[in-house]
Parts: sequence; structure tokens; C-alpha cells
Amino acid sequence: MSTPLLLELFGGFLAACMALWFVALSRPADQPAAAETPANALWITTAQAQRIRSVLEAYVLKPGGVASLGLLLLRLAIGVMMIHHGHEKLADPQQFANTYVASLHLPFPLFFAYAAGFSELIGSWLVILGLFTPVGALALTGTMTVAAYQHILTAGLNIYVLELVVLYLGGSLALLLVGPGRFSFDAGMLPGLLVKPTVRIKPEMSAPSEGISGLTPAYVQINASNSTR
Repeated sequence: MSTPLLLELFGGFLAACMALWFVALSRPADQPAAAETPANALWITTAQAQRIRSVLEAYVLKPGGVASLGLLLLRLAIGVMMIHHGHEKLADPQQFANTYVASLHLPFPLFFAYAAGFSELIGSWLVILGLFTPVGALALTGTMTVAAYQHILTAGLNIYVLELVVLYLGGSLALLLVGPGRFSFDAGMLPGLLVKPTVRIKPEMSAPSEGISGLTPAYVQINASNSTR
């Protein structure tokens, strides 16, 4: 096994451990029972938070078990294969810039070569782990869109040249639109993000109801003078 592959695997393991640590830290702490009693405070949920939670639930938790398993297989297939392409670009970015980026007539071809390589490498790991999946899927979709345009520009609508790029593009775009499924780190972090944001409203002070202890001294003096008449 080559050294770059070992470093790649180590980086993936480290990323997984960091993601698990982030999930553990993001778990909501239990609210004390006293804070939930009506005597202490009134808790309400904002409408904006409700909409955000609904969107996140639909994006991550809507697919069932079988659909989530299919999404997991799709993530692994696309991510594992795309890592190879990202590593290949970063192994010799100057050659990739001269061969592919220069044909697009873009400025700073070496910069775009590095951008494509890191987008495929980091985006693949995010897709594999299901961690910030929209970011990783968007990175892969962007690089594959540019690759498809480059192939059409240089070789026309050649199916033998486009088929692999179109498969990667379709898979990453599907993950971007559908989401990672339940078997992902995003789904594990979602309960912490779905804690109902609350706003504490202090109860209004009630007026004194017994005797004249809550009345002002002036009011007491007036009533005392009236009672002597």
C-alpha cells in the first residue's frame, strides 16, 4: 500500500473521529424541570425556527430505511471513486492544468487545477461520511459540470468520453437534491440542531391583593383622614 493512500485513509479516519466528537458535543443538554414550570417562565417557539426544522427533517430524515441504504451505497460508490480522481489531480497539478484547464481558456490554470483536486478530495470524504453532505455534493457537482463542459468543448458529444462524467455528475447532483439519508453523520447531528429554540418571557407583576400593604403612603394618609370625619 502506497504512502499517499495510507495518509488518505488516516485523514478519513481522523475526519470520522472529529465528526463523532462534534456529534457528541452537539447533543442538547436536558433542561431542568424547574425551568419548564409555568410559574417560572413561559416558553414559546418562533415560526422561523419551525420552518428551518421542517426543511432539515425533510432533507435528511424523510427517506425511509431502504431508501437511506440506497443513498448510502450511492455515497460510497461516488465518494470512493472520486477520491482517486482528486488525488490524481493533486499528484501533478501542473500537468492537469496544461492538459485540461488550459483548454477552457481560464485565467490562473494552476489555481483551478488545485481547486478541482481539493474539491474532489474533500468533497468525496464529506459525501462518504454524510457530513455536511450538501457542501461535498455541491463541490463534486461543480467539478463534474466543468469536466462535462470541457469534454463537450474538446471532443463534442462523444458518449464514450462523456459517460463516466455524466454518471458522476448525475450521482452527485442526486445527493445534493435528495440528501444523505438516515445513515449519515448529518442525521446524527440533526437532533441537536432540532432543539426547539425558546424565548423566555417574564410574567407580569401582579397587583397586591391583600390589605393596603401594596398601596402608597399618600393613599393611606388620604383614607385615614377621610375615616376620621
